[in-house]
Amino acid sequence: MIEDEMLITMLLEDILEELGCQVAGSAVNVRQAEDLAMNATADAAILDVNLGGDPVYPVAERLIERNIPFVFASGYGSANLPDRWQNHPTLPKPFTADQVETVLRTLLKR
Repeated sequence: MIEDEMLITMLLEDILEELGCQVAGSAVNVRQAEDLAMNATADAAILDVNLGGDPVYPVAERLIERNIPFVFASGYGSANLPDRWQNHPTLPKPFTADQVETVLRTLLKR
């Protein structure tokens, strides 16, 4: 889970726990996020698009290299993503528990 807003992180952790998920790790900046992307054992990832003004796309590239599915979380929607990421799953902010569950089921094909 990559998110730089503490309240959103706490909310997302609660939602994931309610869904029976275990959070493998979290990061608040791109440096931490890249370390997680390269070293964490994870079934899927949720990436905030903007981490303190820095785009999360290098982290997304690392996840692709490791075949870890992910979703972008953004208050701006997928229309504002670069062309490379336009068709990638996006979780709208603010999100509901049902939206998180739906996107994770889609990522994990359950």
